[in-house]
Amino acid sequence: MARKYSKKASADVERAMKKRKAGTLKSGRSGRTVKSRKQAIAIGLSEARAEGAKVPKKASKKSKTAKKTTKKTTRKRKAKK
Repeated sequence: MARKYSKKASADVERAMKKRKAGTLKSGRSGRTVKSRKQAIAIGLSEARAEGAKVPKKASKKSKTAKKTTKKTTRKRKAKK
């Protein structure tokens, strides 16, 4: 099976994790210190993506209308049972 992320991307994530642990990793616009492990990984991947490393595209957010329709269908299914 092929690697999901390139070695360069893994190295960028590792660097971001080390900076987070040291308390020097800052988030984008606000410049606040990152405390979340998930956010540190996301920052590392986005930097790797900007440098052209092999990283899958960001997951797109579902629209509110799609969420509403799925809620309606699940309610109908529950009502039928």
